[in-house]
Amino acid sequence: MKENVLAIIPARSGSKGVPGKNITLLGGHPLIAFSIAAAKLAGIERVLVSTDSEEYASVAMRYKAEIPFMRPAEISSDQSTDFEFMRHAMDWMVEKENSAPEYWLHLRPTTPLRDPQILKDALELIQQHPEASSLRSGHEAPESPFKWFLKDDEGFFKGLREDLTPEKVNLPRQTFPKMYNPDGYVDIVRSSHVLHNTTLHGEKMLVFESPQCGEIDKQEDFEYLEYQIRKHGSPIQDYLKQFN
Repeated sequence: MKENVLAIIPARSGSKGVPGKNITLLGGHPLIAFSIAAAKLAGIERVLVSTDSEEYASVAMRYKAEIPFMRPAEISSDQSTDFEFMRHAMDWMVEKENSAPEYWLHLRPTTPLRDPQILKDALELIQQHPEASSLRSGHEAPESPFKWFLKDDEGFFKGLREDLTPEKVNLPRQTFPKMYNPDGYVDIVRSSHVLHNTTLHGEKMLVFESPQCGEIDKQEDFEYLEYQIRKHGSPIQDYLKQFN
């Protein structure tokens, strides 16, 4: 079923937190290379990068990703949505190749140290659930947000819901349902949904429980993941050595 699967990596330019973030070096390679490598090691033959930057495109092609189009400026701002770049890519493929693969693995470059086997597991899971409109990864939250407080206009704490009194908020954490933090490990969307709707994930978003994995938002995150690579190594880092 490889011909019905594609990985897509969004990499717009213009990051404000870390300028040039998506091509900033991590372990000697640009950040975007790690997501390309993870997809390749997971056995995904087609890996597309959606970018508005000629420089990013050149870097991605060096690491064997496809850049069949440039992302238009109007969907490349920091206010642009995932749906916009994904729909643009699918529409391009339908127009130029007459069809689009069903399964699109959305790999954000800011989650670089993925395990390729976990990507395979996620793909296998959604293929077993034809009723699912999408799959999204998340890891168990260390504490339920039901144990959090809001601050009201008068300076008093109150629960997130009217029924969450201070006494209920202070109940043991096991009292509350298990909650998940969505993360950037992997999303999988279906072209059959996206091409006929105005939402990316739809109402039947399959849960994929992922391990916690370092994500990059600021410069200190690069430094921490550099340390992790030096200490523990990475199969992705090993794969990338061929590009040295």
